[in-house]
Amino acid sequence: MKASQFRASSHLKFIIPSLIGIILFMVPFYDSEEESVTILIAILANWLQDTLASSISLIMMLIISITAMITVAVKVAGPEKLNGTPFFKSLFNVPPVWVVTRVLGMIFAVMVYFQIGPEAIISDVTGGLLLGDLLHVLFAVFLFAGLFLPLLLNFGLLELFGVILTKVMRPLFKLPGRSSIDALASWLGDGTIGVLLTSKQYEEGYYTKREAAVIGTTFSIVSITFSLVVISEVDLEHMFIPFYLTVAIAGFIAALIMPRIPPLSRKANTYVTEEADDIKEEIPDEHNTITYAYSKAVERGSKAKGPVQFFKEGGQNILDMWMGVAPIVMALGTIALVIAEFTPVFTWLGYPFIPFLQLLQIPDAAAASETILVGFADMFLPAIIGASIESEMTRFVIASLSVTQLIYMSEVGGLLLGSKVPVNLKDLFIIFLLRTIITLPVIALIAHLIF
Repeated sequence: MKASQFRASSHLKFIIPSLIGIILFMVPFYDSEEESVTILIAILANWLQDTLASSISLIMMLIISITAMITVAVKVAGPEKLNGTPFFKSLFNVPPVWVVTRVLGMIFAVMVYFQIGPEAIISDVTGGLLLGDLLHVLFAVFLFAGLFLPLLLNFGLLELFGVILTKVMRPLFKLPGRSSIDALASWLGDGTIGVLLTSKQYEEGYYTKREAAVIGTTFSIVSITFSLVVISEVDLEHMFIPFYLTVAIAGFIAALIMPRIPPLSRKANTYVTEEADDIKEEIPDEHNTITYAYSKAVERGSKAKGPVQFFKEGGQNILDMWMGVAPIVMALGTIALVIAEFTPVFTWLGYPFIPFLQLLQIPDAAAASETILVGFADMFLPAIIGASIESEMTRFVIASLSVTQLIYMSEVGGLLLGSKVPVNLKDLFIIFLLRTIITLPVIALIAHLIF
């Protein structure tokens, strides 16, 4: 259908929400209180953190505890009890490893909040840092970003860019044009959205095994929201725009290379179903790329539900982020920080990277090396561990690398392993290392240009 065949209200249902979403998530603003340039979502999050500063640790401890208790109750009573509420079933019916992780997160949060237990756990440089600092940022950013995320996802913006990018996906990344939607959903929304989209389309025969593996491990990158949290943790939020551009450039280069080398290049180019759906990617004769992209965007916007559905989805996003991410960050983050602060494990693991970092002329190479591999456990950990490094350039590199490494087991990696996407733990670790080796020199080059 041509855009001219839609009513004026359909055009407005695409244009107005999408513009608001772009203004909230993508347009830089000057924050007079922080004396820095950032995005509007971050300004709102900073205001909320200041307003509720004395209460957020308690709120997050309660959220983490409630999440763990409900998760255990669902496992005991049986997930079928939640068949009538698919959202809550997917939120609380998680694999056993994540049940244990959530319970650990609750135990650590309670110990830290009430200051009971070993100093290694409740210390201000381990569990105390997470509950009293990082989780404050997560609480505020997830609240506003989750609420307004449907503005980016549900009113046609993805369709607009998806069609425009159709002709670049196949020659550059050896992927069908429709995969650009998965990629954009990840970049604009969340890596978990991209993984779920990819898994679903693979199961239904839209992607081959190789295509699904490439998309899941190359394009399900962390979102603008997560990126903002990372750069804030290393106290460089005033550099969000150059930081995100660096992530985009490094991620793009990795996306060019990764599908062309093992293990991804060795995945079978066959479908999971015998008869794959044949979806036409060609643009109709009566359209050019721009008009067709716009018509698809207007069509999507015209189907968007009203305010009730908007706020329902926003609320679900918030709960999914608070209850899905916070307990894992508290559990894995505390364990990793205890290991980092009270053992030499990450120092040993980082030794092989010291010459590499010195070759790239990264300041504080020894300290930075300790953050390189810890990102495989959780994306936030490199930023947490590297936050105390004096050099702004080094903190910038650490933050950028932690995002472009992409495979972190606390979320995207765990989701991939639990999905039908044909990758295993060995594949994920190799991909993580390859992405590190590919993107680190790119990030270092850009950092030298900036600093």
